[in-house]
Amino acid sequence: MNPIIAPSLLSSDFVNLEKEIKMLNKSQADWIHLDIMDGHFVPNITFGMPVIRAIKRVAQKPLDVHLMIEKPERFITDFKNAGADCLSVHWETCPHLHRTIHQIKDLDMLAGVAINPHTPVSFLEDIINDVDFVLLMSVNPGFGGQRFISNSIKRAKELRKLIDKHQSNALIEVDGGVDLDNAPTLVDVGVDILVAGNTVFGAENPTEVIKRLKGLSCE
Repeated sequence: MNPIIAPSLLSSDFVNLEKEIKMLNKSQADWIHLDIMDGHFVPNITFGMPVIRAIKRVAQKPLDVHLMIEKPERFITDFKNAGADCLSVHWETCPHLHRTIHQIKDLDMLAGVAINPHTPVSFLEDIINDVDFVLLMSVNPGFGGQRFISNSIKRAKELRKLIDKHQSNALIEVDGGVDLDNAPTLVDVGVDILVAGNTVFGAENPTEVIKRLKGLSCE
């Protein structure tokens, strides 16, 4: 199996955003990853509905929208209407996580739960059969371009065991500091979806980097 590649637009050239999206359309990227930050849950602010709607008009790949916001349940329908195809919310922001996950699924989006680098994987045991994917943060959320936290490999292994134990169909997504050096190991330990920002958009030839990431497969 080859991984799903989801380049993160947070690292793209916003002045030439349409050009960047058209490059992804022609590449072997599978999804387009959008990081939504509110300045409360994380110490940064990115973009909201008008920008997502504009991206959707150009994008030919599904939009993978990662909500790093407080009280995400207030905006689920709005993100669906803006063009989200996959929507992930943070375990840390959802006191009624089961309800929020099914709110997403009821709107025909793939539903994901994201966890910060030091939130125990075991906390997902009671939701693992309800979600379509789990997003493991491999950096502290809030900014692009951070260094990959090496303990994320161990956490991905733990998550794979949890998924297998419960015979869940959930996919594993990793976001933060993913590059050509650590991506092969991530795929080997069972990661299904690779989010890559600077590795793609900082490259001289982004489509070639995407091709190399897409060409990885679990032994």
